[in-house]
Amino acid sequence: MALIELQGISIAHHDKVILNGVNFSVDEGEFIYIVGAVGSGKSTLLKALYAEIPLKEGAGEVLEFNLQTLKQRHVPELRRQLGIVFQDFRLLHDHTVAQNLDFVLRATGWNKRKLREERIEEVLKAVGLSEKGDKFPHELSGGEQQRTAIARALLNKPKVILADEPTGNLDNESSALIMNILRTAAEQGTAVVMVTHNLNLLQQYPGIVYRCEDETLTEMTQDYYKPISYEEFGIDA
Repeated sequence: MALIELQGISIAHHDKVILNGVNFSVDEGEFIYIVGAVGSGKSTLLKALYAEIPLKEGAGEVLEFNLQTLKQRHVPELRRQLGIVFQDFRLLHDHTVAQNLDFVLRATGWNKRKLREERIEEVLKAVGLSEKGDKFPHELSGGEQQRTAIARALLNKPKVILADEPTGNLDNESSALIMNILRTAAEQGTAVVMVTHNLNLLQQYPGIVYRCEDETLTEMTQDYYKPISYEEFGIDA
């Protein structure tokens, strides 16, 4: 069974249709890019997947939650099973890195302090921030703040990570660190759905590619990874 399954869905925002007739499926361990122009619906799609924007039409399931019938009181339960990474980090600025992570664990039912401390240590090690637990967000670089946000997303071992432009404001070195963390998560079975405008990443870290355009979502993987045709260059293979 797919982790995410959308069939003929339409999404509107303030009565304006953003996406229409969308079919989209995500399986375990897949690494999926969502690309497209600004305003084409990339971030709107992610918001629909974590139930911030309702579906207008069609059928949608995320981790066996029916998006059409999902009650508002059950939305936090869905989100606890997702890892959500925002471009603007959304860290608590009056909390240290470790306190930011502990806040999430306590809010999601981790009652034993020792277990929380062990899990925080694990995820900080995974994102290369083992020595930064006592730092406040303003004491971190942009890349370190984003890695903290990814550590937060990994805390509850999600089956799906939804990442909205996670490298959007970062330099090349920080972007590479972020991509390697996300690719490692996918290799361990977590599906990653990543919105990006950086098409260079597609070449460096291949995945499944969907493009938002003209209110539609279309798989374009083959267009982005066309094999080289020696004939095009007049070379005999």
